[in-house]
Amino acid sequence: MLECPILIAIDGPAGAGKSATAREVAVRLGLPYLDTGAMYRAVALLACREGLGPDLDERGRAAVVEIAAFLELSFSGDPRAQRVVVRGSDVTEALRAPEVSQMASMVSAIPEVRREMVRRQREIATRTGGVVEGRDIGTVVFPDAVLKVFLTAEPEVRARRRFEELTKRGARVRWDDVLSEQGERDRRDSTRSASPLRPAQGAVIIDSSRLSLAQVVDAVVALLSRTP
Repeated sequence: MLECPILIAIDGPAGAGKSATAREVAVRLGLPYLDTGAMYRAVALLACREGLGPDLDERGRAAVVEIAAFLELSFSGDPRAQRVVVRGSDVTEALRAPEVSQMASMVSAIPEVRREMVRRQREIATRTGGVVEGRDIGTVVFPDAVLKVFLTAEPEVRARRRFEELTKRGARVRWDDVLSEQGERDRRDSTRSASPLRPAQGAVIIDSSRLSLAQVVDAVVALLSRTP
């Protein structure tokens, strides 16, 4: 299997707190941070800008695969303020738009897209190590990571976090719509044929429903300290 420096894999559904946890763990341990979800969102953003919708036909899927193959993406900044640059433009905020989130769930189910993203993720993380978060890091990308965590939370808690995140950014969204969209995304992520969302073998499951961010980070760091 792939050999790399210290590598921590954090997987889980949307709204579980993966990104915030991974950033803080990376800062605490002085490790690089890789947000693999941003890579799929970048593909989704470009697909949206080309006029593609979530109901992809054969031609649309082919266009998305081509976008993934020629994606120009880079990360900059420290884990807490990481920026995402696509084709020379900072798209960090644009990646969090609701329509991009919906599209990302669709494009991530395309096997050819996942293969390309996994190739890039391995290329980056095997060189630097670090904290890598996503939905198939422990199951597919780095099954031999020194620590694998599956971070989850109750559906209503995750939807509330997403709702508060969107409204804080000024988005006009309805609670029922956010809850419904998340339920559909959970269904797609867990039932897709390519790398379905599930805990990796040997992963430690952490439910963040009633934990603060600091408590979750403490739990992950403690797990690493107990890892042989």
